Amino acid sequence: MIVPAASAQAQDMPWQACHGTVGPAGPVLSDCRPIRDFVDPQGRELWLRSAVGAPTDTRPHAFYVAGVASSEAWLNGKRLGVNGQPGATAQAERPGRYQAIFPIRETAWRSGGNTLVLRLSSFHGGLHFARPMSAMVVAPYPYPQRIALLAITFVAAGALLAAAFGFGVIHAMRRTGSSLVLAAMAGVAALQAVVESLRTLFDYAYPLHAWRMSAIWVLAAAFAILLVTYATTRFLPRARGLMVGLALGVVGATALLPGFDVKTVWALILGVALAAVPAAAGVHRHIPGARPTLAWLALFLALALGFPEWLTDLSYFLLAASLVLPLLMVEVVRLGRDARGREAALTRAASRPDRLTVASARGVELVPIAEILAVVGADDYVELRLVGGRTLLHAARLDGLATELPASFLRIHRSVIANLAQVQRLERDGDRWRLHLSEGAPLPVSRSRQPALREALDAPRLGAVSG
Repeated sequence: MIVPAASAQAQDMPWQACHGTVGPAGPVLSDCRPIRDFVDPQGRELWLRSAVGAPTDTRPHAFYVAGVASSEAWLNGKRLGVNGQPGATAQAERPGRYQAIFPIRETAWRSGGNTLVLRLSSFHGGLHFARPMSAMVVAPYPYPQRIALLAITFVAAGALLAAAFGFGVIHAMRRTGSSLVLAAMAGVAALQAVVESLRTLFDYAYPLHAWRMSAIWVLAAAFAILLVTYATTRFLPRARGLMVGLALGVVGATALLPGFDVKTVWALILGVALAAVPAAAGVHRHIPGARPTLAWLALFLALALGFPEWLTDLSYFLLAASLVLPLLMVEVVRLGRDARGREAALTRAASRPDRLTVASARGVELVPIAEILAVVGADDYVELRLVGGRTLLHAARLDGLATELPASFLRIHRSVIANLAQVQRLERDGDRWRLHLSEGAPLPVSRSRQPALREALDAPRLGAVSG
């Protein structure tokens, strides 16, 4: 069931707030005063009155009420119906549905003025809503259903679930963290599509609305944080901890904003803006996939800032699908290309045991092992620090490289492998130890790996120790 939104149509009905009781002939109202802002029955019983004109056509009409409240309605003193049971206290109220339709018989209309009375109460909403009532309007019955949008929602949700499964399979086969994040993004967006559709598919009691709106914000915030995680992992892995921490703080702070629509829209806008930072860095570094990702993020921001009501009404998961589904194809193509490149490079490297096959943004290349100073882990990638100040990102994991590199390389930290042939000295820095190589910044040494490092450095021709 879908009811009209309040934005334009409810403004056509000026409401007055009154003192009221139910008499033998219907509601008895007194001391009525115009409501100049919005109707808010939260924490109280509220009597409303409005003058409405009779329909000018022969179509049946109904009084539509949607909001966090129980409701009861009369037209010209005749009771139209009740949704739950409004009351003056929480004990007296019986919660109604979030959406209610009160059909109006043709004989209930008068040729002159008509008086519509609405009794509301809301003691079980759970949270305080900035705009608790989303519709209070007379309109033709039945109200047209937005079947096209609902169909698009289901198609998008199904596609996102398929994408989540596809990325999950890619992660299981290749153990790529980016694929796992994309699977989570697709799953969160699909779940949000389901939650968004509940109002259409399920006539739920109004106390559940707080849970539904909270879930929508939580899922939007989770998608925004996952988007930042994906973009940073793919295009700026060394700053992943910083960017994800910043996203958690900034996106989480939207919980303090008034109104769930505002919370949701700003959670998405801020997440997309933060994700654009590593995407822009990827464009600068010529990383494949960075340019289309940045273009999509820029389009999303332009639409969200220019038409925020679209983002709220049409739901962000449609735009999420437009991002995630192409990324699935890009990921499959990228992994296939990398696999073919590795196979060719491994064939060439079979006769060159002194070279490491490196899959980087520039393709696949053979790097002399002797020129590698250190290997620093960054999730799905490692950073190779080379002689001459050059660095190179390699699509591999630190654990795998630890078994590929020769014995002159030793793991000195959970995220660092050092070339002991390039060591100058090991020295104390306060309560920590640092390993200095022939060039570049010193490397951290974990306490648990220090004995093995000292033993290796004491071996002939591998370096000297001081401190």
